[in-house]
Amino acid sequence: MHRLRWATTALPIAASLVLAAGAPAFATDSYTVPVHQALPLTATSQGVENQAKCASIPSSQDGWHFVLPGNSTTFKKLTVTFEPGGQQVVTVFGPPSDKHAYVASVPGAKLTAASAEVVGGSVEWFNLSHTCPSTSTASPSPSQSTSASPSASASASASTSASASASTSASASSSTSPSGSTQPSGSASSPAPTGSTAATGGSTGGGDLAKTGSDAPIGLLATMAAALIAAGAVLVVRRRNAGAEG
Repeated sequence: MHRLRWATTALPIAASLVLAAGAPAFATDSYTVPVHQALPLTATSQGVENQAKCASIPSSQDGWHFVLPGNSTTFKKLTVTFEPGGQQVVTVFGPPSDKHAYVASVPGAKLTAASAEVVGGSVEWFNLSHTCPSTSTASPSPSQSTSASPSASASASASTSASASASTSASASSSTSPSGSTQPSGSASSPAPTGSTAATGGSTGGGDLAKTGSDAPIGLLATMAAALIAAGAVLVVRRRNAGAEG
């Protein structure tokens, strides 16, 4: 009888110990749930709530905030796929707790798939709480600067100088011998003026020398001068003879 009482007392205690030992193992079991929203979505799709900040995700990227319903379930692993960007696996969660998950994508990327491995509770899905669209603007590259500073300088300098110098010199000497013969000195030229005529300006170009007005050769001029002198001498002799006869 004593043994029977001991057995009936020990059996419930042992059963409670077995259940207590098995509880933690059951609590760590995980299961997979999908995202509640219909995909695909972008950070700015209609119906998606937008906020300014998603944890530590920079403003140069789109931020995505996922959350589990209730308070007894937490994320163990989150798998998302973006286009472009490909698949991302997230194993670090929060803040403020492990029921919150944050993911970053390139601006304008499309979320095409999302599933989560969760622990605790009995949820059927998780939510896309809100997004934080990128606010950075792309800087233009390369910077192109077009500068045109036309400068037109026209300088015209026209100088017309003409210098013409003409000098005419001629020396003629003639001698008449007492015997009535006239002997030229062998050189006759046009009378030489004492000054030289120079003209500057009035003509465009290099300037040509002024002509004297006679293109005759010097020898011809000398012959003509000698003939004139001889004819004059003959006339003088004739007049003297005529006067002597009278």
